[in-house]
Amino acid sequence: MKRFFSLILILFIFLNSCNQTYHKKALDKITIATLKGPSAMGMVKMIDSLNEAEESNIEVVIYNEPIQVRKLMLENEVDFAVLPTTMGAILYNKGVQYQLAAIPVWGTLYLFGNDTTINNWKDLKGKRINLMAKGMTPDVLFRQLLIKNGINPEQDLILDYTFPTHVDLANAVAAGQSDLGVISEPLVSMVMQKNKNVHPIFDLNEEWKKVYEDINIAQTAFMVRSEFAQNNKIILDQVLKSYKQSDKWVNENPEDAAKLIVEYGILPNTEVAFSAIPRSNMEFKTAFEIRDQIEEYLKIFYEMNPDIIGSKIPDDNFYLKY
Repeated sequence: MKRFFSLILILFIFLNSCNQTYHKKALDKITIATLKGPSAMGMVKMIDSLNEAEESNIEVVIYNEPIQVRKLMLENEVDFAVLPTTMGAILYNKGVQYQLAAIPVWGTLYLFGNDTTINNWKDLKGKRINLMAKGMTPDVLFRQLLIKNGINPEQDLILDYTFPTHVDLANAVAAGQSDLGVISEPLVSMVMQKNKNVHPIFDLNEEWKKVYEDINIAQTAFMVRSEFAQNNKIILDQVLKSYKQSDKWVNENPEDAAKLIVEYGILPNTEVAFSAIPRSNMEFKTAFEIRDQIEEYLKIFYEMNPDIIGSKIPDDNFYLKY
């Protein structure tokens, strides 16, 4: 499922310094692929402001799953793309010509469900916990936290991958088909609205900080096609600034932001949107300025299993110099 928004970006393209070739390129359609969750939530003010323009040259496409965005990147179909940072590293290491421009979302994963017997990590022993997509970021991150808290993921509990997507797993928890699941916001808020017996058990972002004090969860990547970045520096600058300003506005104005999030079909109602905003850890930071943090985050995954990030730590060119 995807949703389209045609927008225009005010990019100073009519400045006298622009020549005709650059002017034409700036007027071509620009495509941003984002995900139906915190990344799109953080963009919503930008979407709304630009949507007021009479003309349009930007298309924002909202997808449910990262694999949909990955496919577009493999086909070189989008100029900007949002997907998990680990997946972005894999694509880069395979030679896909995109670079990491920013990290807009920092850890949105929660262990939650209807089990009231869990007060600490050791209480998870013997439990069945549902995760989606073995080997993806939620699975790997949760396994690492289990190990760091003295629990063997292969022996001390059951990790169940019956439900293949975030949405499938969220629906299962809401329907009482799963007692415990690892899911990200805003699905956590959506499930809690549907089932009042469900509650967050562990904020995995906070649990991560207890183990890795100086390494934040650089969970979500905002990537840009390398050729586009090289040839459209003014547009690139304005997109990054607009996304950052939008992110800040959403955090500072959650009630108004919740209305826009619903208006643009990102979430179903304002109660869910308002609840999800503070738990979504949206803070837009350009990648080059926090490169060391991102690299340390990727090293943790590399040490667990090199394949998770494409068999090697990405080199310097992975980080867009901005």
